[in-house]
Parts: sequence; structure tokens; C-alpha cells
Amino acid sequence: MRIYWPAPKEQVEHCRQAGKNVLAHTRETCEIMKTAVGRGRTFTLRRTALLCVAFERRVLLQTDCANHVRLLQPFNKTHAYVCGTGAYHPVCAFVDLGHGTEVREPERLGESVSSLDCGCASSRHPFLRQFLGRRFSPRIIVNQLFGGLRPSQEPSFQLPPHTVESGRGKCPYSPLEPFTARLSDGNLYAGTSVDFMGTNAAIFRTSVYGSSPHYIRTEAYQDHWLNEPEFVGSFPIPDTHSPDDDKIYFFFRETAVESSQWDRHVYSRVARVCKNDIGGKRSLINRWTTFLKARLVCSVPGPDGLDTHFDELEDVFVLETKDLQNPVIYGVFSTSSSVFKGSAVCVYSMASIRAAFNGPFSHKEGPDYRWVEYKGRIPYPRPGTCPSETYDPLHKSTRDFPDDVISFMRAHQLMWEPVLPINRRPVFMRVSAPYSLRKIVVDRVDAEDGQYDVLYLGTDDSKILKVISIPKENWETEEVILEELTVFQKLTPILNIELSTKRQLLYVSSDLGLAKLPLHRCQLYGQACMDCCLARDPYCAWDGTTCSTYFPSNKRRARRQDVRYGDPRNQCDMEDGSKAVEERLIYGVEGNSTFLECVPRSQQTAVRWTVQHPLAHNSRDLLPMEERVVHMKRGLLLQRLDPGDAGLYTCLAQEHTFSHILARYRLLVVPRQRVVSTPVREPGNSGTLPQYGQPPKSYKDWHLMGTGSLSVDEYCEQLWYREKRRQQKLRSLKWKQAADSRKARCALTVVNVGGLYEGEEKPSGDRKKWSSSALIQQPVAPCEGGSAVLRLFPQGAPRSSFEDVT
Repeated sequence: MRIYWPAPKEQVEHCRQAGKNVLAHTRETCEIMKTAVGRGRTFTLRRTALLCVAFERRVLLQTDCANHVRLLQPFNKTHAYVCGTGAYHPVCAFVDLGHGTEVREPERLGESVSSLDCGCASSRHPFLRQFLGRRFSPRIIVNQLFGGLRPSQEPSFQLPPHTVESGRGKCPYSPLEPFTARLSDGNLYAGTSVDFMGTNAAIFRTSVYGSSPHYIRTEAYQDHWLNEPEFVGSFPIPDTHSPDDDKIYFFFRETAVESSQWDRHVYSRVARVCKNDIGGKRSLINRWTTFLKARLVCSVPGPDGLDTHFDELEDVFVLETKDLQNPVIYGVFSTSSSVFKGSAVCVYSMASIRAAFNGPFSHKEGPDYRWVEYKGRIPYPRPGTCPSETYDPLHKSTRDFPDDVISFMRAHQLMWEPVLPINRRPVFMRVSAPYSLRKIVVDRVDAEDGQYDVLYLGTDDSKILKVISIPKENWETEEVILEELTVFQKLTPILNIELSTKRQLLYVSSDLGLAKLPLHRCQLYGQACMDCCLARDPYCAWDGTTCSTYFPSNKRRARRQDVRYGDPRNQCDMEDGSKAVEERLIYGVEGNSTFLECVPRSQQTAVRWTVQHPLAHNSRDLLPMEERVVHMKRGLLLQRLDPGDAGLYTCLAQEHTFSHILARYRLLVVPRQRVVSTPVREPGNSGTLPQYGQPPKSYKDWHLMGTGSLSVDEYCEQLWYREKRRQQKLRSLKWKQAADSRKARCALTVVNVGGLYEGEEKPSGDRKKWSSSALIQQPVAPCEGGSAVLRLFPQGAPRSSFEDVT
């Protein structure tokens, strides 16, 4: 079902006159098409008119002068509350979810309004996934998740006109301005701007559906209240068991008032207000009397106290625990420096946040008028305390606060002590990466060896990172990236992530659309106990047969899992689970390059190469700085082969404390003269030999001619994909030819001195030609019951002149 809710025409016209909606380029395009009609082009007059209308309508939906939906929250079981920009004239209304009842006014019917944990673009509920982008069309798509509708029901959504009201203080004017909102107990708490230009930002509390004209806001144009804020999130968190102590916490970033006018900084903040704050009696009328804010610090400790700060808050996630008063706060931060680029995730406890608000206040004083710690007398009751009869019967509301408390609150909103993260350092960090972290959701998972918080991080280039942080000794943590997925084909920022623990799904949105991902894919970790344990995924465990989803149970079962250490030696039968890695034979030509492939299963695997030469008794490590040795992501490249490079090459995977062999190659180096010494007959001239005054071109010469301007990495990547496609074709041919499926197929690499390389397969006898840029490497298909053979022959020579080198 769809509800069409456009902005009024007069408001659209007013918005366009203010310069917010320019369609000059649309008219120019239409004029060009109309001109083309007169010149005999393929455009018809009717088609041109239709294209102009469609194009102008499309541009209209993508510009500012439209009703872009910015807020969508459930109000009760029968209605949802929605707000839009209204072409720079915010409006709000109720949406009837259609339970077979007639349209009614919720407040007049006395329906109960519960505290709903739902927000705007930063909300954490699945039903908002249709509206998680930056800009939205006027069509509101309300899905069946509202009101708990069953799929069998046919909802009939309606937007009653009499419920439309002003959205000022609830929704921003601009479709691009960051803001936050939270609906709780019939009141909407929002951090947004309240003017056309977006310069007057405030934290508001307003009543929905005009149930009360009373509103509360922060003081306007006062830098020590709010200074150019960009709101990120808001959450209701109770402080005690008494509902009078309930507070709303706001997270945002702003220009720091602590910095000088010559050195501007952006700081991240956490602020709070009491839900029962109704303003002052003689001062701070319709203003917050309990508004306090503190700095959120996310930094890496450095030498001599020089910490590296991540100052700009990007996203916040509140992880609920069994204790509703003490959730865990996760924040994604980025750097504001143009030189140092990085992102980090910091974790905060509510105890540290409350300690900062209960600490000393900041104050401006002294000859240089700097911010210092306030050491004067603090009035009673302490500023920022919620009025409560249990706390003090004389102060039943904020209007009962003494004048000295109200006067103190006018100038002392900033706390002196910042909020520090747990362990005083980030739990996850990315520096100099090609992407930046933007969004976060967290799932707490029960594993065999304890609980783990799995972080799902969205980047600005369409990626989702699945990360866990494992605590270690000395207050340090180990970062483990379980998965890194590219969700969308084009590089676009991830706008929001929604987590559904019930469905075990992750909903990811961007400007390109919506994607649905599973929280775990245990089957991808392999079919061995060792691989399952090395994955260190708390969702997965080895059940004796496969790597499957782990379910905590009191019953004793053979579930093998080791997330903390990732050591399969304590969990798996290594004799049964590990097979001997087959030694593969490789041929290389002297002076040429050879690539040895070795791809680890996981990103946390460290690859190490060793070599044992024929006359050596022990193997040695191949270091990255060695000459002619290039360590790559997919293997090892040996450049300008020398006869002394022959030997046994072993690829070892080191994961935490466990090491195992991934691949073994025995390299044989063919001398250059074996390839280039035989004269080549010219095609078509059986009795004529080439001039011996010019030495024939070696394989290396043909190789260099064929590579063009490709780098070593690009060349090897192309070669690897070419070989992979060839193997896939061989496998498909093998299935088609059922009669030959049981026979071993051995592919031989054949070098032709004349500049062509021909591959010959047995027993089918098919022949394939290779480009002159191909590398000499191992047989491309396993050869059962036979040995690999390299045949060297000149072009045009009879097959009897083949020289076999085994």
C-alpha cells in the first residue's frame, strides 16, 4: 500500500522562489529536444512532451522542494507518526495502519501510549529500512511490520487529513540535514533546526497531535548550549527504578567552545535532559533546566600523553543488557584532520557517563577568559537533577527549583571531565584504509567460552565488516575481522544498518537500495574441524560432521568451538581432520618468472614461505626483502629464475598459535639453452633455415613483449583469473562427457620457440593455443597415475623430434 502525501503547491512555489529548487537544466534539455524535432531527428512532438514531463517530475522528486519523509515511528497498535520536510515547511501526521477499524483520533479515544524505542534515520528497528536514505520521495511506503500485522491481512493504510499538523521542532526543513528524534510517552524529543536556513538548532520536546501546546527547547544562539551541532542519535535510558529519574540522552558533534577562535575543533558530545523537565518559573521559561553535556573521548594513548584523537562521532548504538539502567554504548568515530585519516570504534559504560555528569562543571573565568574547572559553591539541589518526591518532597517539578539553581544552569551546561572509553582505547580501529567507518550495530552472542559482541560496521564504500574484539592481558584487545562483504556493486556509503536477531538477518540500506544479509554463513568455513575452529566465529561450531550454527544448550554435545584462542589442537582430532598436502610439480625457465599460488581462507591468516634447496638439509624462510622474491596476496612471485632457485617451496599459514601447510611446490628450473638452442624453420619454407646471425628470441623476450604496460600484480591477477576460467571449462566438459569422467586428464604445457605455446591434453588429444605472455607453471589439472611432462619443440618440426623432460 502507498500513501501519496505531496507538499502543497503554494509551498512548493514559495520554496522555488527562495532558490531551493532550480529546474533550468531541465528546461534547457527540453528545449534541445524540441529543437531536434524541427531538424528532422527521431524525436516526435508527443514523445518530446512526455520526456520533458517525466524528466521534470524526476528532477522535482530529487530536489529540495518536495515532501521528503524524515521521521517514521510507531505511535500505538493502530497508528504510526510520520513527518516530512513539506518543501521547507515541515509537517507531521498520523497514518492509520488499517486494522479493519475506522479512522479515529488516538488521543481523544484515550488509547495508551507506551514508550517506543524508535527513531528517525538513526533508528534501530527493521520497519524503518524503507526510509533510511538521505532523501525520500513523497510516497510513504508503510510495510506490514507496523502494528504486528500478519502477512495474511490486507492493510488499508490511510492518512487522515485532520491529523496533519506543523512539524516545526520535530523535523528539519532540509532533506539533507542530520537530525535525531525519539518518541516516548506521547512526546517527541528531537534534535533539529527550526529555521529555513538551518542556523537555529535546538533540542526540542513537543507533544504529538497537538495534545499540548507546551514545548521545551535549548536556548537559541547561545554557543555554550549548542554550537553548530550535528545530531547523531537519541535514546531513553532510565537512571533508577523511579520513573521520575528517566532521562533522554542525545549524541552529537559540535564546534568546541573550549577551543580558541584561531584553533577550531570539532568534539563529540553526550547530553541529557530529564523527561519531567517543564522549564523554569521566572527564568528559563520553556527552556531546559536540566540540560547538561559532556565530551566523548575516543583516542589511542601515545607517548608523553600525546594521544591520537578520533573526534567526529558518526554513529551510536545502544546495546541493551539484562540491566535496563546500564546498557553498553558503542560509537563510531572518525578523524577531523586532513593529514591523518582513520576510523575507530569505542565502547562506553553508563557508569562512566553518569560519573562525568556527577563531576565538576566547566566555567569561563580569568584574565584570558578560558574554560577552567568550576570550584565555587554548587547550589542545592545539584543542577541537572530530576525533580522527584523521593529525592526531595519540596521540589516536585523544575518550577520549584530555587533561583540560584536556575541561574547556575543558564551558564553551566558543560561538564569538566570527559567520558572515557572502556580500557581507555578503541576496540577496533582502521587507519590509512581505503574506506571510513560510518554505521554500526552490535549483536551479543553466547559462545562455548563466553559472550562476545559481534560488530557489524558499514563503510562509505558499500562494505560491511563483521568484527569481534577479544580482550587480552594488559587492557589490550585483539581485533578479528570475520568477514568483509561488498554489499552494493557501485561504491556508495552505507546509510543505515538494521539488526533482526529474531530472523538472524541484517538489513543494509544505501542510496542504491536495500540488501538483506544473514548474520552468519558457517558453511563457508570449510568441511574440516580445523577450519571451523580457526574461523573463530561465535555463531559457528563443529558438530562432528560440519561447521554449523551454534546454539547454547545445557545438554552435553560434541560442539567444538574456540573463539578466544582459535587453537584447533585442543578441539579437533588433527590426525583425522588434516590430510597431507599434495606436492605439486612446477617447471620454470631460467631467466623467466614463476608464480606459486597460495590463498589463505581468512583475513587474519599470516602467510609464511619456506624453501629447501636440493643440496640443503634444512629449509629456510623466504623474507619479503629478498631480491627477486615478491610476496603477494595470492602467492609468491619468483623473478628472473636461476638454476639455484630449484627446490621445495612450502606455504605455511599462521593463525594465532596454530600453523599448518597450505601448499607445497617442487620447482624445477629448465636451463635457457634447452629452450632457445634448436633452430626454427620458417613456416612454408621447409628447406630454409633462419639466419644464424640473429639469435632467436628467448621465452623471456616473448614474455616481455606480451605483457604490455601491466604491473606484476596486474599481470599475475589476469593470469590467475584466466587459469581459473580454464579450469571451470574443463570441469564442465568433464561432466558432459560421462564416458571420460573416470579417466585421468593430464594437461601438459608445451613451449614453442617460434613464439606460440601449445597445450596438449591426453588422452583426448585436444590442442589449445596459449598467448606468448603465458608463464610456465605446473600442469593445470591433476594427473592421476602419471607424471607431468614438459615438451619443448620448434614450430613446424615433426612430432618425432619432441624432447621429453620429466
